[in-house]
Amino acid sequence: MPSVGFDLDMTLIDSRPGIAATYRELTARTGVHVDAEVAVGRLGPPLRHEISQWFPADQVDAAVEQFRALYPAYAVSPSRPLPGAVDAIDLVRARGGRVVVVTSKLGRLARLHLDHLNLPVDDLAGDLFAEGKATALREYGVGIYVGDHTADMVAARTAGIPGIGVASGPCAAADLRMAGADVVIDDLTRFPAALDGLLRLAL
Repeated sequence: MPSVGFDLDMTLIDSRPGIAATYRELTARTGVHVDAEVAVGRLGPPLRHEISQWFPADQVDAAVEQFRALYPAYAVSPSRPLPGAVDAIDLVRARGGRVVVVTSKLGRLARLHLDHLNLPVDDLAGDLFAEGKATALREYGVGIYVGDHTADMVAARTAGIPGIGVASGPCAAADLRMAGADVVIDDLTRFPAALDGLLRLAL
């Protein structure tokens, strides 16, 4: 059984309510309007990319740091596992595989979510996006990568491994396929069948 990598936001967890709350608090403290619902509707790219859509260039670094400082108090407790996420992790581990989370979120912030939700992952790599994730996928010997964003499928393709696209985030199923997904599923409740299909192809 190969190690399986998972993206975090909108793949394993619905972090939108807490991230929206953090953006609202950032607006309250800085006076710079961030439309929280718009921002959480396009989760996936690094935080700096989203912040730069709202803040002047010379304020982006400070806003990123302030957002991250607010994050533990506002973003973690409202997060919830997405349907099928717990079972998907349990399935990989029950079959002797390792679970590796590879995310664009800072590792220390991702760890807060995993610990809060008691998600038993074996390794965690953060602050990586698109092709950058491929480095961690190779380092941890990941054989299949699961993600909700087209950039996750780019990561899998760059690492030379199959990608399972999950249409639970901002990217439509057709876009995930065009980005190179080997399989696309609606949510992780369909992960067992997708995994078995990829494993049969590998035999």
